[in-house]
Amino acid sequence: MLAIAGGKGGSGKTTTTLGLARAIEGPTLAVDADCDLPNLHALADVPRDPSPGGLGHPDPGSPDAETRVLPAPHEAPDGIGDRLRRVADDVDDTRVLVDCPAGAGPDAAVPLRVADAALLVATPCVAALRDAAKTAAMARAVGTPVVGGVLTRARVEPPDVADLLGCPVLETVPPVSEPLAAPAVKRAYSHLARSVRGRPKA
Repeated sequence: MLAIAGGKGGSGKTTTTLGLARAIEGPTLAVDADCDLPNLHALADVPRDPSPGGLGHPDPGSPDAETRVLPAPHEAPDGIGDRLRRVADDVDDTRVLVDCPAGAGPDAAVPLRVADAALLVATPCVAALRDAAKTAAMARAVGTPVVGGVLTRARVEPPDVADLLGCPVLETVPPVSEPLAAPAVKRAYSHLARSVRGRPKA
């Protein structure tokens, strides 16, 4: 289970979760763990209602029809940890990506604690990078390794970002108006998928 995390809202966590899920070879499940600001279902164009069987709706944008999307529950985030553990127990040979809440509160810490590893997402502005570094520290504090970072709306990696985050920057995703449809972004997520291949699975 890979937590897609970052300190600021609007950094591209949800887009990265779905874009990476679509790019990974084999079955993937994209899970929304943000009960306060859920938008993974909207980005994927699937219902917010629970799916039959409880393991997500088929992603209509998945090129190989192997990606599913599990929307955030309507209840408060108190049970997110248990829900993620059940998902991990219920899937087999499926890569699980978790769209984490922003910030540094308890609701953001829970998915990080449950995940096998974390991938940081930030835009290349100073405030977003500092918040991503705080998220990295939070992940490490709960014992979850940080496998790398992704810079969204960026063409190049600014100096010293890897040192600030304490991990390599695995990919930069260029700024475009329709990120999940743009060929350059699809290439970036395909490259990212190869970079994270072999990382822990659910």
